[in-house]
Amino acid sequence: MDLFLAFYFGLGLAAGFMAGLLGVGGGLLMVPALTWAFAQQAYAPEYNIHLALATSLAVIVPTSLSSLRAHHAHGAVDWAVVRRIAPGILFGTLVGSFAAAKLPDAGLRIFFTVFLFYAATQMLLGFKPPASRQMPGKVGMTIAGSTIGLVSSWVGIGGGTLSVPFLTWCNAGLRRAIGTSSAIGLPIALAGSFGYIVAGLSVSGLPPHSIGFVYLPALVAIALGSWLTAPFGARATHRLPVQQVKRIFAGLLYVLAVRMAYSLWAG
Repeated sequence: MDLFLAFYFGLGLAAGFMAGLLGVGGGLLMVPALTWAFAQQAYAPEYNIHLALATSLAVIVPTSLSSLRAHHAHGAVDWAVVRRIAPGILFGTLVGSFAAAKLPDAGLRIFFTVFLFYAATQMLLGFKPPASRQMPGKVGMTIAGSTIGLVSSWVGIGGGTLSVPFLTWCNAGLRRAIGTSSAIGLPIALAGSFGYIVAGLSVSGLPPHSIGFVYLPALVAIALGSWLTAPFGARATHRLPVQQVKRIFAGLLYVLAVRMAYSLWAG
């Protein structure tokens, strides 16, 4: 256990720095690493990906709060947009987390692997949809929020990989889109964690020290590590060649995606 606690803490250090540096990536790094770690500990193999997704979302709660406070202090959060999209976010995330508990391990792994390839390609190419319209109405915002929430709950992220492109497409400035996305990430993390906890309460065979699908030792160790390094990552944004770092991180995501795809193929 001590060795794995050290692994979780190191994972938190890496995820926190990358999240602070790039604004996205914590969950994308945590989920495959946690899936591997849980497999090594022989925890309920049919629920390893569920545990990883739930624990990743739970870790995002404190990191999202920290990011939200920082962006709010700089006036970069559009709270009107947050209020309009939040109902859809909550609905989609809750539905997604409850549905994920019923999905087979292989189905979630395939979905996550495909999303890893998408996120890596988006990061590598720096894809940004052209700003071509204003924010949609109530129905459109609800549909967008539900989609972002559902996908985020199935890949264990705070939604920035989806919400930032959506907001910039709707003519939000990049800094405002990132700041608003940090606020959107909090209800995703809260609703996703709650959904996975409730859905996992009736599941037998989960590891000790779990609440539903959230594995507490990993949650605490990763949260502590990410809390320590996220500020350094944020400061490094202004000193390091971020585009080069993004390419390196995209390469890492490709490696993780290929590894997960191979594990699916190998059975």
